[in-house]
Amino acid sequence: MARITEVRCIRTRANGTWVIVKVLTDQPGLYGIGSASDHYHATTVMHLIENAVGPRLIGRDASRIEDTWQSIFTSGYWRNSSLLNTALGAIDVALWDIKGKEAGMPIYQLLGGPCRPAVPCYAHAVGDDLPSLEDDVRRYMEEGYPVIRCQLGPYGGGGFVEPNRVSRPRNAWPQERIFDDEAYLENIPRMFAYLRERIGFGVKLTHDVHEHLRPQVAVALAKLLEPYRLFFLEDALPPEQIAYFRLIRQQCTTPQAMGELFVNPHEWLPVIQERLIDFIRCRVSKVGGITQAQKIAHLCEWYGVQTAWQEGGDNDPVNQAAAMHLDLASWNFGIQEENHFRPEELEVFPGHAVLEHGYLYPNDRPGLGVDIDEEKARQLLQPDLARRVFSMAEDRRADGTVVRP
Repeated sequence: MARITEVRCIRTRANGTWVIVKVLTDQPGLYGIGSASDHYHATTVMHLIENAVGPRLIGRDASRIEDTWQSIFTSGYWRNSSLLNTALGAIDVALWDIKGKEAGMPIYQLLGGPCRPAVPCYAHAVGDDLPSLEDDVRRYMEEGYPVIRCQLGPYGGGGFVEPNRVSRPRNAWPQERIFDDEAYLENIPRMFAYLRERIGFGVKLTHDVHEHLRPQVAVALAKLLEPYRLFFLEDALPPEQIAYFRLIRQQCTTPQAMGELFVNPHEWLPVIQERLIDFIRCRVSKVGGITQAQKIAHLCEWYGVQTAWQEGGDNDPVNQAAAMHLDLASWNFGIQEENHFRPEELEVFPGHAVLEHGYLYPNDRPGLGVDIDEEKARQLLQPDLARRVFSMAEDRRADGTVVRP
């Protein structure tokens, strides 16, 4: 069996937020790649892999995927850290890539074979007002997307008000916009009433709350949206308040999707076992790669929960491919979040998945099916942009309190 000889990171994208891990072996030309991308902590994850996790793997049998996963999981004693999970997930996917190449089969074949020929995806429709949102929804309908997410501007849109239109402290801190739960509670049901009146119920629609609401307001929103028959309501609650899903279930039948911020089994186990959600939304790399995500998918199957692995604009084609292999091999797959990459970004990853008319298509290459052109990856990186420090949008309520995204 092949033994690991080197584990290294390749930083790419213009802003440097993509980190691809390459695991090399003692077999000529045999290596695997995985995604360790973290939009906010790229250099931290790289340091963790190159100085802590990677060196301890040198000389190990690359075929021992489960054993390696368990070893890394406890290597720092404290576990279930989002950063350690990201490092672990990247190495895990790279090892699956190697195993698939050795077997001469795509990863989805190693996972049990395909349950479907392609992967349906949901689109992200956005508009600053209702007519422009309707236009964007219709555009995606024409492209063939089976499910479309609907948002009024940025996350929290529909709940933002001008600072001079609300009561604030006389010594209020400077804010460009104020988030108001009640405004959101009024405008989002109005948004879906508008869309259903004009486009009907033939298209499946979703919405992402992005954890902006107070828990009791999230319960009220889910109940108010019931007449509009959403495909799912995404991240209505922050992970700290998942117990409120019990109240949502008691109040209405609006399907719930949750898990984008989950990194710990104690977060996803209760909502799955109590059947409080309908779709699990973890990011494959943030839970520890294919090995852990497949276990989550199997657990979900027995509780009637479907998968909808999280992607989004900050993710990369390598993690997208890992999610796609799981999608193909999971009977209880539900829907996959779309990604849109620029042509120069896709050129870095030969063999990348192909998105056409709302469906994601794999290739038949062994392993992950995706490679990385390291020279093009270096050319894509812009050092000035990569030196920027990224952080999540800091939305606040009228009194200055931070809204948890």
